[in-house]
Amino acid sequence: MTRLKLSDIEDEKPVKLTIEISARLHRRLEEYAVVLNAGQRQGAPEATQLIGPMLDRFIASDRAFARLRSQS
Repeated sequence: MTRLKLSDIEDEKPVKLTIEISARLHRRLEEYAVVLNAGQRQGAPEATQLIGPMLDRFIASDRAFARLRSQS
């Protein structure tokens, strides 16, 4: 089984955010959603549902950010 960095998607009240991403990145997000859903397209999360948790995981794992944040 593949170990992905994104494991679950929390169900929180969303804040609307509009961004533009490349078509290539959108395709990759869709592919990631399928892999996250055990290779099944049916029932895979929407690409838009992945962006928030991915950013959250990225920020949480950024050691330099955590160090600078604790200094302020």
